[in-house]
Amino acid sequence: MTGTVDIRVSTADAVPSRASRRSVTGTARRILFRLANAVGVLWAAATVTFFIQAVLPGDRATLILNQETGRAVKRTAAEVAPINRRFGFDDSLFAQYLHYIGGLTHGDLGTSYQLKQPVTTLIADQVGPTLLLTVTALVLAWAIALVLTIATAKRGRIRSALGSGFEVVAAGLPQYWLGVILLVVFAINLGWFPVEGGTGLSGLVLPALTLAIPLAGFLGQVTRDEFEKVLDQPFITSARARGMSDLDVRTKHALRHAVLPAITLSGWALGALFSGAVVAELVFARPGLGQVLVGAASARDIPLVSGVVMLVAGVYVVANLLVDLAYGIVDPRLKDGAS
Repeated sequence: MTGTVDIRVSTADAVPSRASRRSVTGTARRILFRLANAVGVLWAAATVTFFIQAVLPGDRATLILNQETGRAVKRTAAEVAPINRRFGFDDSLFAQYLHYIGGLTHGDLGTSYQLKQPVTTLIADQVGPTLLLTVTALVLAWAIALVLTIATAKRGRIRSALGSGFEVVAAGLPQYWLGVILLVVFAINLGWFPVEGGTGLSGLVLPALTLAIPLAGFLGQVTRDEFEKVLDQPFITSARARGMSDLDVRTKHALRHAVLPAITLSGWALGALFSGAVVAELVFARPGLGQVLVGAASARDIPLVSGVVMLVAGVYVVANLLVDLAYGIVDPRLKDGAS
């Protein structure tokens, strides 16, 4: 009798142990798969960037020499020979590619042709304001989208139509045009915000709204469709029958299920905002990567342009990894089901 009991206990203990091992294995596989995906995306971005650089018209050594001297003239072979040796332009294209990829694996993005400084240093000096603007715009976009959805979805035909109409119009607004309008109205005419170069909180508001309003339209449209479907589900009816207020039903039950599609969109949105920050920084003359990228593109400073492209690709990768984590936080059942 005692032996039978011992066997049953040990068998019962073994079941969760096997399940736990399967869960850990599944999680490890997902992490490895996502990391491999991230490396693949970065490698593809680096490869495309390199070969675009290689096929651009014009001799790179001549371009660099003309930038150094400030004279756009045709150069002789003897004049460009030292530049070719310094940057390895005499090597085969494949050898240059291997050198470029090898440098990236060590965090070396090359040296700016124009500024004669390491690209990593130049980017590190300017990435802070751009990241701050990007994250602020994403938070504002979510706040606008959620407040609008909760306040107007299925709250009468007129209110719902107004909310939906705002989302459609906002989603179609060009960022550059919107930035100029906000600048003219609120900075120049009303004088509520600095016209250009504001580095404090007041200087962040208009650029962030320039990026946030169109994104809020996209997020709102996706969230509203799902939100209205969730409000018709039986568990919402049950919550109302238990005496829960309409606001609690919307925020504590419906919203959690409705935001999942929009969270997926946020992975793309964060990278798009990071790219769009260039536009906002130009309109409002803010410090950041926007000024760096425009100057580098005008001077055909290929290493610096390539470095910014790689950074944007990295932001996309990190954003999508964060989206995967957010799914598990918002709805743990998805994480458990995927294990």
